[in-house]
Amino acid sequence: MSETRLTATVTGQVQAVGFRYWVRRRAEKLGVTGTAVNEPDGSVTVIAEGDRDAAGQLLDALRSGNTPGQVRNVEAEFSEGRGGYSSFREG
Repeated sequence: MSETRLTATVTGQVQAVGFRYWVRRRAEKLGVTGTAVNEPDGSVTVIAEGDRDAAGQLLDALRSGNTPGQVRNVEAEFSEGRGGYSSFREG
């Protein structure tokens, strides 16, 4: 099975509101690995690797409007998985 990498930049009020923890919990339930990292500009970068459907479900969750804080925009792209993650962590 070929793994997919989702790279998403989430903007809005997504720092200091439990957003990364929420992303980690969703990722763990979906069985994807990766990381969610606060960026200096106030955005959060999410990298998730795993099954294409699971990564797509995580992207749907990021865009759902049911996240902590307020997501203004999610820019995302899918690429071939690279490996290197053994779990999902908040960075």
